[in-house]
Amino acid sequence: MGQPIAFSGHVIGLLKEYMRDLVDQAMQEQQSQEQFGFTPLPYRPDQAISDLLALLDDRIESEGIQVGLPECFLHDMWTVCNEAIESISNRIWLEGNLDGRSMTKAQTRELTYQALIEFIDARSRERS
Repeated sequence: MGQPIAFSGHVIGLLKEYMRDLVDQAMQEQQSQEQFGFTPLPYRPDQAISDLLALLDDRIESEGIQVGLPECFLHDMWTVCNEAIESISNRIWLEGNLDGRSMTKAQTRELTYQALIEFIDARSRERS
């Protein structure tokens, strides 16, 4: 493991906003699926991370400099996500299986992103 990557409070705020957008999108999808009688497919934390990275790539391309995202942000996020994915996946699997319920896409995203923010916070505390 190299030097922990630190993100500014502004960047963390944007990241949380983007994560919230993805959770909201998943909730809307779920409502549409239920309305039309579709059964949602299982959704995993690694898919939530991939969706986040895809959204970040898109947002950086469209608005990155205007909103103050550093040039290396996507690369840094890839690095952090690669380091975090195994522990996050294990944690989400445990949380999902403790009470025997199957989690929705929105719940999986919410828990995954919460765990990712906690991972980033812990890494930045290590650094200081």
